Amino acid sequence: MDKVDAIVVGAGVVGLAIAAKLSQRLANVLIVDKNNTFGEETSSRNSEVIHAGIYYPQNSLKALLCVRGKEKLYQYCQQRNIPNQRIGKLLVAHNEAEESILDNTIEIAKNNGVFDLTWLNGKELNKIEPALSATAALLSPSTGIIDVHSYMQSLLADVEHNNGMFVGNTQVLHAEPVSNGFIVDLVSGNEKIKLNCQYLINSAGLHSTDVAKNIAELSDDYIPKLHWCRGHYFSYSGKSPFNRLIYPIPEANGLGIHASLDVAGQLKFGPDTQYVDQLEYNVSLELKSKFFQAVKLYFPEVDFERLQPAYSGIRPKLQGPDESFKDFSIQGVSTHNIPGLVNLFGIDSPGLTSSLSIADYVYTILNLNK
Repeated sequence: MDKVDAIVVGAGVVGLAIAAKLSQRLANVLIVDKNNTFGEETSSRNSEVIHAGIYYPQNSLKALLCVRGKEKLYQYCQQRNIPNQRIGKLLVAHNEAEESILDNTIEIAKNNGVFDLTWLNGKELNKIEPALSATAALLSPSTGIIDVHSYMQSLLADVEHNNGMFVGNTQVLHAEPVSNGFIVDLVSGNEKIKLNCQYLINSAGLHSTDVAKNIAELSDDYIPKLHWCRGHYFSYSGKSPFNRLIYPIPEANGLGIHASLDVAGQLKFGPDTQYVDQLEYNVSLELKSKFFQAVKLYFPEVDFERLQPAYSGIRPKLQGPDESFKDFSIQGVSTHNIPGLVNLFGIDSPGLTSSLSIADYVYTILNLNK
């Protein structure tokens, strides 16, 4: 039986970051994904935003790992010449009630170690973003954008430089804990393969609970219910009226239909939130009016004709409809009592921003830093 040091299941941005980190220490790291290539699901269907770590409850993994991960990600981009821009974000209010939320947000951000927010009044906003309608806003200068595909390519190059490997079109059928790690049964194409590994990392995103159910001796008590939440995006043709990201006050299950730019300057609006049961990515034209009305609140001159369906993404959320905040779930041996196994569940936003710090966190859980 062939042996590798670690198998990472899932080649999204988080799985690739974990594999890159493990490959610094381990000689043979294998990444497998059921799709043909890396990053085909959630990682390639998002806003491509580097978040500041403003909103999340103090000491939550989302807060801690986002704030740590943000600077690590900017540094990594600089070292590897990955396209990124610290263009900043405006969190906007339209009345006194929303302004009081901004006040509270400043305190939440400080508790998370984010001290760079600046309050701007309507007059100040009009100078820097004349197309924007708002009574006040918080400017987050450390929020930015990134070319996620280039980032994932670079992470995979790191793995391969360290003698690791990615194999697509491959699924985990079964994993059995044994004295020296795991015996893992895989199907790659039409070929069945059996491998021995010391470490098994389940970073399968939307399919993480399915993978977990195929791990022998893992109690169902440690496999949470995962909710698939689709978000749609509409692009806006022509030159962008904004130079920064524009965010409304966050909603219960997301950050609202915001305005974001990619590194090429293309403006898009989204995502909304729609809980679904199937992996289906169509963007219905029927959503256009809803998007138009949402965007009009902060961009009164929005042109209905320039809004076009762009793409959608599906997020693996632990938080169901009408449920309160749910944190990342990253389970190691102290949780499930299976040495060498790490399961990652509910890695939605800010998973991209947190990816390098999540990798460090997994590395520590596996005691590889000793």
